Amino acid sequence: MDMALGLLLVWMALTRCSEPQSTALTGSVRSYEIAAGDTLTSVGARFGVEPRTLARDNGLRPDAWLRTGDRLMVDDRHIAPAAIRDGIVLNVAQRMLFVFVAGELVRAFPVAAGKPGWPTPVGRFSVLTKEIDPVWDVPVSIQREMARDGRPVLTTVRPGPDNPLGNRWLALSAPGVGIHGTNQPATIYRFTTHGCIRLHPADMLELFDLVEVGAVVGITYQPIVLTRSADGTVWLEVHPDPYRRTGTPEAQVGDLLRTAGLEHLGGSSAVRRARQERAGRAVVISP
Repeated sequence: MDMALGLLLVWMALTRCSEPQSTALTGSVRSYEIAAGDTLTSVGARFGVEPRTLARDNGLRPDAWLRTGDRLMVDDRHIAPAAIRDGIVLNVAQRMLFVFVAGELVRAFPVAAGKPGWPTPVGRFSVLTKEIDPVWDVPVSIQREMARDGRPVLTTVRPGPDNPLGNRWLALSAPGVGIHGTNQPATIYRFTTHGCIRLHPADMLELFDLVEVGAVVGITYQPIVLTRSADGTVWLEVHPDPYRRTGTPEAQVGDLLRTAGLEHLGGSSAVRRARQERAGRAVVISP
């Protein structure tokens, strides 16, 4: 099932960071060869695709076992909320982090974000420090959670394979929140952290070298994003609302279409399907 359809459309990055407008599309449709130990969850975590969406795209059951050497079609296209000209944009609901340089989208990474009971904060922040091989000083709140769960209570975790921060750490101006690697890559693209932003180890190494201390970090929460590419194609990306902060998908999509002057698309079968499936990736909704 080799569908190598390369796609990276980058255009018009806004310079304000308030309520970002979705203006860039990233990702592609590709063929992926299954390696030993791969699961739908681990492949989805690596590329930023919901396991259920990956299964549906490939005609598989959600609990299907993957056979080494077989191939999966992976569609990891996402719409980037372009909120700043230079720096990091993170859409929590999307679980995607985007890097902009001189108004251009240069990289996109799937992330793990805060669990609903411990949400990742939204706002405009900056990178305070960069650290290699960080020591994890376990917050008291997490120590209490460890005690409640009957786990050993840790106060400090030294660098190494047991450190949940991985080997790179970007401290943000949001208190107690940072961007870091992980020793559990399969947890990426989930809502599972205590507010921090977690990347695959290889992605974190790349991000660490891309940004400097003082870089702007715009964090937003948009379960539904919309854009129109340079050729006029309209794209819509619909995610669930794990923090329960927004209205119904129907209302959100309607508002976005009206704002873009595209309300005539509201009743289309493509829009209805995108709202119902909430597949978590960009799909074409224009005729």
